[in-house]
Amino acid sequence: MLRYYNSRDIDLTDYIETIVKYLEDTNSCDNVEQLMAYEGNSRDLYYSAFSKILKNPEFSFTIRTRRPPKDKINALISFGNAVLYTVVLGEIYNTFLDPRIGFVHTTNNRRFSLNLDIADIFKPIIVDRVIFTLINKKIITEKDFINELCGIILKDNAKKAFIQELNTKLESVIHHPKLNCDISYKRLIRLELYKLQKHFTEGVAYEGFIAKW
Repeated sequence: MLRYYNSRDIDLTDYIETIVKYLEDTNSCDNVEQLMAYEGNSRDLYYSAFSKILKNPEFSFTIRTRRPPKDKINALISFGNAVLYTVVLGEIYNTFLDPRIGFVHTTNNRRFSLNLDIADIFKPIIVDRVIFTLINKKIITEKDFINELCGIILKDNAKKAFIQELNTKLESVIHHPKLNCDISYKRLIRLELYKLQKHFTEGVAYEGFIAKW
């Protein structure tokens, strides 16, 4: 995502180089906690680049906050992620996979974990791109939020606009270089699940999807 916008006259070189360094450092991790620290630092740095990508100073980003989100960007991220979790869960039900059993998120007391794992792969290229579109095209503005329960949430009309744009994104088609065919983003999610299913049933090594466009 950062490389995508960096190629479109938004200088994100420092962010990209630092995250690449974090990625290289993961090769020498000795434990899960250290690996999660690199992941957390990379994620925070990625989110901090939002303010450079967005063209509206009303939507500056500081730090990721949840339950409740503390600013407008966090409200959009939380809502978009929640919708994507539901979409992915629906796709899981079309496979033989069990949504209760994850491979990245700890299962613990969550009802579902696998949809969180798969959604993480697609959040940047689906949810975040939708957020940038909604803000930069002024489809959602600062007037579309309300303060509630010590946090900020979207008004109903803004939620409707978000879902409409997200559905448009899911149905939009890109050319898949590996498959050499046109495919929708929603179909990409299903294919990711099939890859995981093939790993369990046939022992084919699973490699998470990485967008190259």
